[in-house]
Amino acid sequence: MDSRTFLYTTYIATTPERLWQALTEPALTERYWGVSFESDWTEGSHLVWKQGGATMADPEQVVLSSDPYRQLAYTWHSFTQAWAKGVGLSEDVRAEIAAERRSAVTFDLEPQGSQVKLTVTHDFDPAGALHAMCSQGWPPILSSLKTLLETGEPLPAR
Repeated sequence: MDSRTFLYTTYIATTPERLWQALTEPALTERYWGVSFESDWTEGSHLVWKQGGATMADPEQVVLSSDPYRQLAYTWHSFTQAWAKGVGLSEDVRAEIAAERRSAVTFDLEPQGSQVKLTVTHDFDPAGALHAMCSQGWPPILSSLKTLLETGEPLPAR
């Protein structure tokens, strides 16, 4: 096997359109994730990631798949020193994860009556440390997304 994969499925009382909006609109992603994106969300387009006061723009940060209301996939962000400082990560850890093969995340949306089944798949470098970090990070992010869409408010910041 040439990768390690994080796989998470949740069911959200929402529509595919509203979930897509929550995955792509900066004002919404900022509320439940603390991250905002700049992209036109078409396949091959660049993706600018903003978090912790840092902006990560890199030619390898791209939208891999964009099928509105069904699937969204993109490569993960670059690990800059400004980003690490903004999120409180040591330079040693930042350098370690920056040396890994770039990972990618896919969001699959499937209507299920009055809910949407959301499956998140994140593929990683098999020898890297990023897998453990993101595997701990994704569940609270996705729980906050679900809570935001179902109640109007994200979970309180940790």
